[in-house]
Amino acid sequence: MNARKRDGCPLHGPGVRPEHLVGRRLERVLASWHRHGSDAPYGPLDIWLVDSEGDSTLVTTGSDWCLIVESSTPFEGYDMRECGRVEVVPDRNETPFAARVGETVLAVREEWEQDDGRTALEIVFDSGTVVRCGSRAGDLVLSARGDHGG
Repeated sequence: MNARKRDGCPLHGPGVRPEHLVGRRLERVLASWHRHGSDAPYGPLDIWLVDSEGDSTLVTTGSDWCLIVESSTPFEGYDMRECGRVEVVPDRNETPFAARVGETVLAVREEWEQDDGRTALEIVFDSGTVVRCGSRAGDLVLSARGDHGG
């Protein structure tokens, strides 16, 4: 383990250790989306995983393109006037987490880069599905493998 991993992201700190999710059931998922006029929503920008203990874990990206994982209550959406708005809504099959609601987390794995901190998080569910959260050019990127439906 390198020193940067212990310290976390140079700008945002270590956040929370995602191991706290292991053994907990995913109860709800909320996501924030950028909406501008009649354009399709962009995102998700942020994901909140609400577990069987009532804890809410935020997964998002930082201004330095790191992956932030922290305890955080979902915020209210907000209006950015001519730039559109950010809406926070329950995830209804827009992300790979939606189909995992009701499943238990079996394991988590993080990836780190020396200068950037956390760059990816993989969450393994009891169905065998692995949901990967990453940061690419500052955007939150979600994918799943081993998906067995929901």
